[in-house]
Amino acid sequence: MSRPRVFSFEEKGALMTTLRFVLVALLVCLFPFHVGAGEESGTLRISTFNVNVTPPLGSPVLVAPVRKVEDPLFARGIVLLGGGKPIVLCAVDWVGISNDGHLVFRESLAQAARTTVDRVAVHALHQHDGPRCDFRAEELLQQYGDGGEWFDVAFLRDAIARTAAAVAESIPKAVEVTHIGVGKAIVEKVASNRRILSEDGQRVVLERLSRAAGNPAMRDAPEGVIDPELKSVSFWNEEVPLASLTYYATHPQSYYGNGDVTSDFIGLARATREKSLPNVAHIHFNGAGGNIAAGKYNDGSHQARVDLTARVADAMKRAWDSTKKKRISTGEIEWRVEKVFLPVAERLQIDQLHESMKSLKKEELRRVYDAMAIGWVERAESNGVPTELSCLRLGDVFLLQLPGELFVEYQLAAQKMRPQETVCVAAYGDYAPLYIGTEIAYSQGGFEITAGYTNVSPAVEKVLLDGMHRLLNGNSDLPPTPARGSG
Repeated sequence: MSRPRVFSFEEKGALMTTLRFVLVALLVCLFPFHVGAGEESGTLRISTFNVNVTPPLGSPVLVAPVRKVEDPLFARGIVLLGGGKPIVLCAVDWVGISNDGHLVFRESLAQAARTTVDRVAVHALHQHDGPRCDFRAEELLQQYGDGGEWFDVAFLRDAIARTAAAVAESIPKAVEVTHIGVGKAIVEKVASNRRILSEDGQRVVLERLSRAAGNPAMRDAPEGVIDPELKSVSFWNEEVPLASLTYYATHPQSYYGNGDVTSDFIGLARATREKSLPNVAHIHFNGAGGNIAAGKYNDGSHQARVDLTARVADAMKRAWDSTKKKRISTGEIEWRVEKVFLPVAERLQIDQLHESMKSLKKEELRRVYDAMAIGWVERAESNGVPTELSCLRLGDVFLLQLPGELFVEYQLAAQKMRPQETVCVAAYGDYAPLYIGTEIAYSQGGFEITAGYTNVSPAVEKVLLDGMHRLLNGNSDLPPTPARGSG
């Protein structure tokens, strides 16, 4: 008698992922929601989803395997129905989702929502003790003997499949939206610019990073260029609140690097609001915080995380309390997309990147960034997958979805393009470009614009600003607002 086959851990993971993708397909078939019905009746509806996407013990996060879970990570979002094909906005408590990882995530959610990929936006919140997602990078790392060291593919694909299943399950439960609300509040003593410039503004003289760690110069330097405002956009059924989307620009790190998984002070502040409003879906998006962190106010202590959490939670509450509601109809909903090819950094050559990966020692972090860069250059050289910029207009509210670790100047520029309306920016979409500085930043120095940390050239500023202008202003003759300064 033959023995039953024993499946390996990897085979079990692949099998579970396959089963979950099958489940998504079944849910789409079994729940025959009709997109057209909402459009014909003029009814705007919303559904929400929330999935635990915490990596397991031993799974790789930023620089170490998971040794414990301080608090869980989530993929949260909304599906908006009735304004054309469904629109999906998703925020994930991971470091970054790039290249084909980002595309697979969006494709999976699009299938679940019965919409097109260009109507799905997926963003990371960039907590450093969370996972990355880039399947092409993992293929390259396997080629050079580092397979599984930096990406847990079985977990990542399973998390994506479970999120897609949650999207499909949520849609039959969609609720009518009659109003949207907007609130704002200043966040006190959290954000500070990481790049301290010389008096003439020509060069970076101090990099503040995410924590001061006892450095008096980092604490004493001014906040610099930031956006201190946290914005809240909420969806309501008459007097009943349904969902709250919040936006704030900063790196969300207090302390990190030992494999202790956490959503950090941004996720913990979000959890505080959940306790106060348990029947409201709370989804937070990180703004253009590439050159913004809590460094001036963060000494890296456990107490600092508590203090930063309290300050952000307080701003979220004040923004909610200041909410002004306005009736909304499907005729005021518009989804706009700009597909662009961001200029690749001139130093990035595939042959040289492969040589770099060969020369580096096994498990060296530099290999990860080289692998991600190869995937990025391959896209450019094949004129393959573009970078998609998108904007959801809700009456006089504009929700702008952008890629990479954007400098805050882009967020400020977006607001100047529509100074009379509310403009909210979600960055950290497709993470493949890594840091995206302003044109002048590339001559000022600082680690963000050096080899390995940015995959785009200084010409990126014009491409992005032009795309943002088209999304926010259509074909008007208003020129793009220059993004100048970096500190």
